[in-house]
Amino acid sequence: MAFEIKVKKIREGAVIPKIATVGSAAADLYACIEEPVTVPSGGSVVIPTGLAIAVPEGYGAFIFARSGLGIKHGIVPRNCVGVIDSDYRGEVCVGLQNLSNRHYTIQPRDRIAQMAIMPVMAAEYVLCEELSDTERGQGGFGSTGK
Repeated sequence: MAFEIKVKKIREGAVIPKIATVGSAAADLYACIEEPVTVPSGGSVVIPTGLAIAVPEGYGAFIFARSGLGIKHGIVPRNCVGVIDSDYRGEVCVGLQNLSNRHYTIQPRDRIAQMAIMPVMAAEYVLCEELSDTERGQGGFGSTGK
């Protein structure tokens, strides 16, 4: 199921997100920079995409690592998963962190992350005295046997 996400270019040279294949779950985001930017080993940078988007109410845009950058080079989103709310209309930027022991250089128009549009549900959090029981109960990290 596909639907339109309105995209506005707010910087010269911005590239519209692209779905690579028919079965792709997310669209590639591109660096909108004029000069190469080096992400030092253990360091982080914020890379602009040059785009603003209009996420429909009831949905969120979620920014994930590109597997090639993460696995091959240790370049991942700084906040693990970026969240773009439906009421945000500013520039989409991607904080990237270098987990490797080598510097990595982002070139203009490099694919830097991927963005998926997913439904979200608003929740009202209600204080209570007790929660329902489950088989797992209060078992925490590793409590399911692995």
